[in-house]
Amino acid sequence: MKKEWPLDVSVSFDPYYGEPSRDGDEGYELLGDGRVRIRIRAPQAQRVEIDQFGHTVPFEKTEDGMWACTADLGRGFKYFFLKIDGADVLHPYLPIGYGCCRPMNFLDIPVEGEDWDRLDGAAHGAVIRHLFPSSVTGKTEVCLVYTPPAYDPARKYPVLYLQHGYGENETGWVYQGHVGRIADRLLAEGQMKEMLIVMGNGMAVSGKDPAAPNPFPEILLKDLIPFIEAHYPVYTDKWNRAMAGLSMGSFQTSVVTLTHPELFGYAGLFSGFLRSPRDTEDGKHLALLEKPEAFNEAFRVFYRAMGTEDPFFDRFEGDDRLVEGKPLQMIRKTFPGGHDWTVWRRCIHDFLPMLFR
Repeated sequence: MKKEWPLDVSVSFDPYYGEPSRDGDEGYELLGDGRVRIRIRAPQAQRVEIDQFGHTVPFEKTEDGMWACTADLGRGFKYFFLKIDGADVLHPYLPIGYGCCRPMNFLDIPVEGEDWDRLDGAAHGAVIRHLFPSSVTGKTEVCLVYTPPAYDPARKYPVLYLQHGYGENETGWVYQGHVGRIADRLLAEGQMKEMLIVMGNGMAVSGKDPAAPNPFPEILLKDLIPFIEAHYPVYTDKWNRAMAGLSMGSFQTSVVTLTHPELFGYAGLFSGFLRSPRDTEDGKHLALLEKPEAFNEAFRVFYRAMGTEDPFFDRFEGDDRLVEGKPLQMIRKTFPGGHDWTVWRRCIHDFLPMLFR
């Protein structure tokens, strides 16, 4: 079976797929028409299926004792639960990412015309992992930093602080979002400014008080920004500092940037929430929206976007009503798709060229 393993999530870049006599040629094959064929070995199973958050695709047992299915799971990035006799199973011969608070199998089916992250023909930047102490949580926290291909420590750079969503971590934008590869290609095409992209763990929990509200906004302001500015040659004024995020990260962006417009000149809300989608916040950060002149002076770009099939689209429309009639300079976009990485890749590809102009 032909297998195409995503380069940046493989544990081996020239992966060995196992012995056919033992593993039965497990894996997947992209058929070129949007469909995918999957084969797995589960000799004692009575039922095997893929569960795409309620939409199930059954497998059939083959003559050689394997389980196989050929299905159209949709285009783009697709998480799914592999269920064997009703139990969720993480399969080692299918790509693995992190989402929904757990490692998950996924498939990445190419979308025609959206090859912004292809690896050929562009110089590639680096992604560096840092550990830094947090005065907020009392623990060591983690961040990833993208530096552009021509990074020069003798120069200064603007910074985008880019956040993931609920149930994900700092690796999401690199491994599932392909932000480094998208940035590499935009830079190669002259469509964006060189910048650092910093990704922190928005699911951090305080070691001082585990029951405290999500501490990431405070970590960002008190620990992460100072760490980056102490270890990288970056500009420190608001017009060279941006923040963006998807889903939960979009709400964190809303809270941080609207509360501290003196620190950020650009904001991006992908699958974006001005207000908490779960009505758990007091909304004090929205006060700046009642001062259009001050808001417009504070941000060169304030960007909101949502997938047209997103289950939170009613919340997006609610935020539309919140700002309706106010002369606020905001960019509002919609993209085809749901609450998933296919949409978030579209968002970041659209947003990056707007920064630091």
